Amino acid sequence: MATGSVKWFNNAKGFGFITQGGDDDIFVHYSQIQGDGFKTLKEGEVVEFELRRGPKGLHAANILRINGQQDFSI
Repeated sequence: MATGSVKWFNNAKGFGFITQGGDDDIFVHYSQIQGDGFKTLKEGEVVEFELRRGPKGLHAANILRINGQQDFSI
């Protein structure tokens, strides 16, 4: 599992990007966020994920918040 922090996430569109420092940004889609309720991420939040390469580049799968907390606010 890789770790990174949320660079930005657009709730209306359901996607955003995770950064791992100097590496390329990693695409994240809401459907890959683990947990119940509204699936969103906050800027700066630290997450753990599986790094996958697809036809359009790197993307995150099976995204987990490091602290295990779920944030249901919009």
